[in-house]
Parts: sequence; structure tokens; C-alpha cells
Amino acid sequence: MIRLLIADDEDLIRGALAALLGLEADLDVVAEAATTTDAVRLAHERRPDIAVLDLEMPPADGLHAAQEIRAVLSTRIVLVTRHARPGVLRRALAAGVSGFVPKTTPATRLAEIIRDVAAGRRYVDPDIAASALAEDDCPLTGRELEVLRASRTGASINDIAAQVHLAPGTVRNYLSAAMAKLGVGSRHAAAHRAWEEGWI
Repeated sequence: MIRLLIADDEDLIRGALAALLGLEADLDVVAEAATTTDAVRLAHERRPDIAVLDLEMPPADGLHAAQEIRAVLSTRIVLVTRHARPGVLRRALAAGVSGFVPKTTPATRLAEIIRDVAAGRRYVDPDIAASALAEDDCPLTGRELEVLRASRTGASINDIAAQVHLAPGTVRNYLSAAMAKLGVGSRHAAAHRAWEEGWI
């Protein structure tokens, strides 16, 4: 039997996935989690063979949870996501994630991927891999990336300024420039996009 942990913050998706995978004769869902915190805790308690983690899950994200789980356990990780950016894929592979699939993957196909991962193989969805190969160059300057990296923690402008050794007004200017280049309406959205692309 392949023991599974299923983690997704959307109850309907998590429940449906657990029920469908549980119908497979060789898969046993031993734990379900709605947050990254619970996913890590349950992984340590139940020691599943494979953790199927939603990438966009609070309070951190599925990749952060994967890194925490992999730091202590030999549990293999399959990340499931709606929006797969090349940078996230690169970070996931560097962190030892074994599978990277879109949420549109049918449960029967996911069961096959889980079996492959349990056998020691890796799986990356072909469309995600293709987008990683066709990645655009980063339009942001080094300083813009630096202030976006500092803003990922939710820090205030003054805290970011202190961290990067710039005046608050200068930090605002860099953040505004980054937002304009990325076509987003907030510094948080700009930082998230830069993180997704793997630029920070």
C-alpha cells in the first residue's frame, strides 16, 4: 500500500481527491490537511510515503511545506497547482519535489503519477515543462528585485528601506516601477509575480 497525505485548503477539492484516490486498491489516504502547518505536522505524525500538496495553500505555500517535510522525512512530494510558473517549477525540483501537476489532472491519472513517484520516478506535467523552457527574461532591475524580495514578508515601507539601506521614498519609487513593468496594482502582487517567475 502507498500511504498518502492529501493537503489542500479547499475542502471540496481535498475531500473529493481523498475519496477518489482512496478507491484505488493500492492507495491509502492516511491524513488530510487544510493548511501548510497541518500538512507538516501530520506528515511528521503519520509518515506517509507521498504527500500530495496544493501549491497555493496558507499560511506559507505548498513548496514551503514540501521543504519542511523533506528536511526530516523521506516522504516524496507531489505538488498540485492552478498556476504553474517556471520559477516555481525550478524551485520545486531543487527542493526535491518528485511530481508537479496541474489541478486539471484527472484523479485516475494522478493515481498513476503517484505510483510512478512511489517507484522513484519524477513527473512534471508537459505543459508546465514547456512553459519553463519558454520563460521570458526578467524585466526588473537588481534594485527592483531587491525591494520586492524584502516586501515578500509583508514588511512596511520603512522596514524595507532599513533592510535594503535606502530611503523610504526611493523604495516607493522602485516598487512603483516594478508594479508598472509587471502590470499589477500592488507591491504584494508584484512580489508574488516575481516569486512565481523565479526572479526572487
